[in-house]
Amino acid sequence: MARERGRKVVAQNRKARHDYHLEDTYEAGLVLTGTEVKSLRAGRASIVDGFAQVRDGEAWLHNVHIPEYTEGTWTNHEPRRTRKLLLRKDEISRLIGKTQEKGLTLVPLALYFKDGYAKVEVALARGKKTYDKRHALAERQARREADRAVAAVRRRRAPDG
Repeated sequence: MARERGRKVVAQNRKARHDYHLEDTYEAGLVLTGTEVKSLRAGRASIVDGFAQVRDGEAWLHNVHIPEYTEGTWTNHEPRRTRKLLLRKDEISRLIGKTQEKGLTLVPLALYFKDGYAKVEVALARGKKTYDKRHALAERQARREADRAVAAVRRRRAPDG
C-alpha cells in the first residue's frame, strides 16, 4: 500500500481564533491507540473543548473527544482520555516559560493527518475580552462591505464584450 501524502484535516477549532489572540503555533505528534487512529481516519473528532498542558516536562492534550471506533471490541479507547503530545525538548521548555505567564494558555487549532501521522496544531493563546471580539467582528464586517463596494464599482466599469 502506498504511503499517504499531504494533509487531511480531521477537526478544526474555528472558535479558538475568535476567542483568543494567537501568539505562536506548534505542530505536535500524538500518542494514540489503534482504535483512536481508526476513528480519526473515519473523520470523527471534536477539539472545541480541548486544551493542552505542560506537566513534569511533558505536554498533554486534555478534553479532546475522539469517539469510540464502531467496529472496535473490548479493546476500544476512552473517548475523552488525556493524550500525550510529542514535542521537542526545546519547544517544551519554551512552552513551560510562556504558560507560566499570566493569561497564556495552549489551545488546539486543528487535528489532522500529515504524511500518514496524526498531528495536532497547538497555539499559545491569550484570551480576548468581549470588546475585543466585538471590535474584530466590526472590522471584518467593514472590510467585507468595502470589498463588496469595490466589486460593484468594477462591475459597472467593466466593458461589455
